[in-house]
Amino acid sequence: MRSYQSVLILKPDIDEARVAEALEKIGEFIKSNGGACLKVENWGKKRLAYRVKKNRFGIYLNLYHTLESAKVVELETKYKLYDLIIKYMVVRLDDDELERALGKETEVEGEAKDEDKVEAKAEAKVEAKAEEKAEVKAEE
Repeated sequence: MRSYQSVLILKPDIDEARVAEALEKIGEFIKSNGGACLKVENWGKKRLAYRVKKNRFGIYLNLYHTLESAKVVELETKYKLYDLIIKYMVVRLDDDELERALGKETEVEGEAKDEDKVEAKAEAKVEAKAEEKAEVKAEE
């Protein structure tokens, strides 16, 4: 099984419930072809660079999944026939690219923890300086 990234643009006039419903149906497409969804990202409503099927906006979805290489054509056909999808793109990913894409969440969380540590150290230094000043004043 190979790893793939599907970027889908849905019609802009649907609500969040329909987006969730579309995600479920797309997940079923992938599972019915013998694949598995690894990560789903909803990028939200964005302006398109040009009109696509008379739409200026679209709801972007980014899916990372695995699939047999022979089944990609069937998946693209299902994307094409699904009425909520106005544009799609399926790209094969190498193992490094997939790890990087799936590892982004942990990196971002790790960076936030590092920033918290830096802030805590800075606060400790400020407090230490304030204590030193108080001691100097007390000695005078």
